This record gives sequence, structure tokens and C-alpha cells, in this order.
Amino acid sequence: MGWEKAPGRGGTPERAGERRPVWSGGDLGAAVALALAQLPVAALLTFIDLSGRDDHGAGNGGALGAVFLLFLAPFLLPLLGVAQAYLLTLPSVVAARVTGRRLGGPSWPWYLAAPVAPAAFWSVLVASLGSWPFTTTLAVLAGLGVLPTLGVGWVRHRALRPWGVWWRAAAGSFGLAVLTLVGGVLASEAGLFPQYEPPRLTAAQLTGVWGDGSGAELRLRADGSAEAVGLPTEPAPFTDHFSGDYVVCAGPGTWTPRRTWRDGVLLKLDGDCGEDTQWSVGGSEDAPQLFVLFGDPDAGTLRILERA
Repeated sequence: MGWEKAPGRGGTPERAGERRPVWSGGDLGAAVALALAQLPVAALLTFIDLSGRDDHGAGNGGALGAVFLLFLAPFLLPLLGVAQAYLLTLPSVVAARVTGRRLGGPSWPWYLAAPVAPAAFWSVLVASLGSWPFTTTLAVLAGLGVLPTLGVGWVRHRALRPWGVWWRAAAGSFGLAVLTLVGGVLASEAGLFPQYEPPRLTAAQLTGVWGDGSGAELRLRADGSAEAVGLPTEPAPFTDHFSGDYVVCAGPGTWTPRRTWRDGVLLKLDGDCGEDTQWSVGGSEDAPQLFVLFGDPDAGTLRILERA
């Protein structure tokens, strides 16, 4: 396989190229090529995963956004490849080589395990910002780092020229993308990846108190009356003082169930604060939600209420 043993303290055999620097310009080129090679597959897997989740009404906007991203791909992909190479792959390669030189043994296990360290570092940072959970970020980043890190080590042992790395990466990317696409279609047809369907709630199931845990609250009563506290609502058009996606209102009102492909609630508050707002049903049968996507479907503000 081209992998040899690294020199360890016990006098294990030397690895080819052991005296070379822990990373070089050739490593950077290989890291970028391999990072770019796996991005189409990562995008397909993300699309397959999202197809089974609630898009919270952003389906059409998300499709337009995907088309827009296709036009930007020639500019975005190189930047993403370089970013991953510097932030994830090269730190993993350096850690694998330094550890292998000190401890010895077969080098491929070090390359396989090394992405966990930089992935953990960036996962702590992302989790501290409140974006993604630590465990989810760690799994995603470590998974993205394994193939390029192993590939850089393999390329150095094979002493491949840059063009040899790039055409192999392109061919491998195309093959993996085709396999992923075909496998995803077959799995979806077999029911392994069911499409998301919002729950269907009766009027009795919609009644009750809904809140977002941050002060917004909506009380729906069986007689059709409603009460809002700090609730986001659609803004009135052409208001000079307003510049956001929604306004916050409070007070009494009325509600009416709406039956379309996705159940919902049409809320009308008394007074002159905001406009009638359509809250759609999301979540699942066990954990239903009411949500509104205010503003642009691609860059608007999503507000979700759950049963209080």
C-alpha cells in the first residue's frame, strides 16, 4: 500500500522520506486537491440528509439558493479547499508525522487518528459561539479531515507529481459522487431516507400555550380567541420606522386553523401592531412546532414556537 514503518524509540525501521520536513508545498497542493475532491460528495450527503428534515418553509428559497451557489462554485470551491487544507488537513499531517517519528510503528494509524485533534479545537470554538453542538461539529470535521490527511501521506510516499495528484483526485471525486447519487436514489426509493412530512394537527391539538423559551408566547383557546406576549408578527407594509423582518406585539386576538399541504394557524391580533400572521405547523407528531419564516426565504428570520 506504500505505507512503511516510522522510526521509533525502539529502533523500528525508518519510513521513506523520514528526514524530509513535516510538510511542504507539495503537501499543500495535495491537501487542496483532496479537499476539493470530497466536497461534491459532502454536498450530496448534506442534500440527502436535509431532504428528510423540515425545511421550515424555505424549500423554494433553498432551491434558488442552491442554483445561485452553482454559479459561485468556481470561485467558492478553491477557497473552501485552501481553507480546509490550512485549518484541518495540514495540522493533521504535521501531528501525524511528528507523532510517528517519536513513537514509531506503521504510519497510517497516525494519519487516520490525527484529524481528531484539530477537529476538536475548531469544534470547541464553534460550540462556544452557539452554532453547532460540539459532538456534531467534531464528527463532521473529523470525517472531512480523514481522507485528505491519509491522502497526503499516501501521495508523499508515492512521490506523485502535482498533475498526477489532481487527475486522480478529480477521477475519484467523480466516481464517488456518482456512487453517492445512485446509492442515495436507491435508498430513498427503498424508504431508507423517507421524505419529511409535517404533522397534521386538529384544532383541539393546536389549542394550548406555545412559546420559544425566550419570552415569546402564544395562547390559543378552543373558542378561537388568542393572547400574545412578546410575539413576532408580520410587519405592516410601508412603515417608515420599521427596518426588520418582523415586529414584536402583545395583546388579545383571534386565530383560525388553516388547512393546506401543511397545517397552520392564521393569527389576527387586535390593535394596530403588526399584520395577520400565518404560523405553520412543523416538527413531528410527538414534538409539534409552530413557525414563521419572516423576510427573504434565503436570508430571513425563522421563529419557532413549541408547546410550553
